Amino acid sequence: MGIEIERKFLPVDDAWRAAAHKVVPMAQGYLNDLAIVDSGAMQASVRVRIEGEAAFLNIKSREAGPSRQEFEYEIPLADARALLALCVGGRIDKHRHYVQHAGHLWEIDEFHGDNAGLVVAEIELGRVDEAFAKPEWLGVEATHAQRYYNLALASRPYSQWREDERLALDLTEGH
Repeated sequence: MGIEIERKFLPVDDAWRAAAHKVVPMAQGYLNDLAIVDSGAMQASVRVRIEGEAAFLNIKSREAGPSRQEFEYEIPLADARALLALCVGGRIDKHRHYVQHAGHLWEIDEFHGDNAGLVVAEIELGRVDEAFAKPEWLGVEATHAQRYYNLALASRPYSQWREDERLALDLTEGH
């Protein structure tokens, strides 16, 4: 069983762009009913993602916070394209930028389409309590704010958020 330990942050500015060494276009969608997942009745999300010329089927447990069960399997690109057509909710389109900083790899997702204007930085860690250096461009942590998770963005995209939701981060969200 795989475990994903990931923390999410909102960048304060675009200074990370100068350090980005790789960018990959991504398209993804969810195969399960998002309303059921959002209600808490379903314990996992099932996602299909195309990353450049590779494709993956991903199953994640639904815990909020930095640690979740994760299972990922490479699938043929043609299958992924067909599965994307079966997805419910909105499709997530983004570019993932990769930035090395102080021995860790940061993934900065720049969203497009219905989520245009949103940028989220993520770091995957080996342990929940693993220390890491925060880059100067890094802002407030959003790990526990479920509205920043891709699954939530597929059902209620950033373009539908009220202005106060875009400006405020409730650190207790998801607890």
